Amino acid sequence: MTETHTVILLHGLARTSRAMKKMEGALFDVGYTVVNQGYPSTKLPIQTLAAETLPAALAQCPDEGSVHFVTHSMGGILLRQYLSEHTIPRLGRTVMLGPPNQGSEVVDRLGAWAPFQWFNGPAGSQMGTGPDSIPSQLGPVNFPVGIIAGNQTINFLLSTQLPGPNDGKVTVERTKVEGMQDHLVLPVTHPFMMRNKSVIEQVKVFLATGAFNK
Repeated sequence: MTETHTVILLHGLARTSRAMKKMEGALFDVGYTVVNQGYPSTKLPIQTLAAETLPAALAQCPDEGSVHFVTHSMGGILLRQYLSEHTIPRLGRTVMLGPPNQGSEVVDRLGAWAPFQWFNGPAGSQMGTGPDSIPSQLGPVNFPVGIIAGNQTINFLLSTQLPGPNDGKVTVERTKVEGMQDHLVLPVTHPFMMRNKSVIEQVKVFLATGAFNK
């Protein structure tokens, strides 16, 4: 790279920045400045998380080059929520890993259950498929987005709540969003896809070219 390009990493619900450490190292090794941004995913609603997390991450970016994003799960919804109200100068490409862009039926079925609410917090309850959910209110994307969906699961109980191929949390179909630039399905699971070698390689390809290597 001839100039500094930054990648902001946003982890998913009930995770920390540690979940993105392998991705962070891989992108750093090919020359990106990487901001691996943590946030209290189970403590606050999505709107508040987005309003606090994105400015904190952007403040760490250099003043030159594009600002790309790699998000896992709910991290992609935080980015979409923020961009529904703000613009990001020098916004480059985004790769979303297992994003519930159309919500998840798991939340529809378990969201009112007290243990679910305790573990996932207010943001988790906002991730259903109904018209009042946050994903349903965000509309199409208008920035370059590539999406990687998984079709393998280690949570067979949750998978019984999901119609069609899924990664244990989100169906392949519900990862899609109107306006996306590319979509790829890989044999990976929701909790571990961001550490998968094939996923990491495809992230590098999309950030560099705007398309996945199929």
